[in-house]
Amino acid sequence: MASRTPSRPVGTVTRGTTNPNRLRRMDRWIAATHGAELRRSPDPLAVDLGYGAAPWTAVELLLRLRTAAPHARVVGVEIDPARVAAAKPYEREGLSFRHGGFEIPLPGSPTLIRAANVLRQYDEEQVAAVWERLCGRLAPGGLLVEGTCDEIGRRHVWVALGPEGPRTVTFATRLGSLDRPSDLAERLPKVLIHRNVPGEPVHAFLRDFDRAWAAAAPYASYGARQRWMRAVRDLAADWPVADRAARWRQGEVTVPWGALAPRQG
Repeated sequence: MASRTPSRPVGTVTRGTTNPNRLRRMDRWIAATHGAELRRSPDPLAVDLGYGAAPWTAVELLLRLRTAAPHARVVGVEIDPARVAAAKPYEREGLSFRHGGFEIPLPGSPTLIRAANVLRQYDEEQVAAVWERLCGRLAPGGLLVEGTCDEIGRRHVWVALGPEGPRTVTFATRLGSLDRPSDLAERLPKVLIHRNVPGEPVHAFLRDFDRAWAAAAPYASYGARQRWMRAVRDLAADWPVADRAARWRQGEVTVPWGALAPRQG
């Protein structure tokens, strides 16, 4: 059972930068991989945590989730009350906005919490406690997706977590804008971005991905998608790639969290 909601929201106000379609890659992945769980839920509730200065990402999340789960509903949660007031005119059936933070000030337990570009503005040492708090609010079988993307959503990296903790890391990109896979390093979530140094698994992964990308250069004549798919297929010989070619075609690759988790100390 969730604990009593604190009298003040937990967290701090962030910059709130947002743009339409910024989170489309994350949304499509959620609908594809978590849609069945949302359909099974008697109350498929999703939270867009820290949606920012404008409500576009919450509006879009509802539309995209309903392609997979027609009865899904979305609550946008923001720690800045002025942003909540500005979003209220956009409320509709299945979409509402609440003032709050990491405590998730809602009755019941959501099936999905999406926190994009929120922890980027916190210290790395704070991440574990926030993850634990948010995972503790999930319904059984629920999903927390936390990550970072660029301003127009071309490059995105996120961690997926269940009530038990982190499960996977997904790298997603607009392939036509990619020079090499390690370009995604600048969008690593806070828990990984300072670990992209020699000796850390995420650094080795991106190094090997760049090598596979270079080896797949002959496939570029067939397009960036074919080159990416060949590189991922070669990468999978040494790394435990967790998804299939249908996702690779979208400019994605997912690996288990344990393969990239930071080394202690």
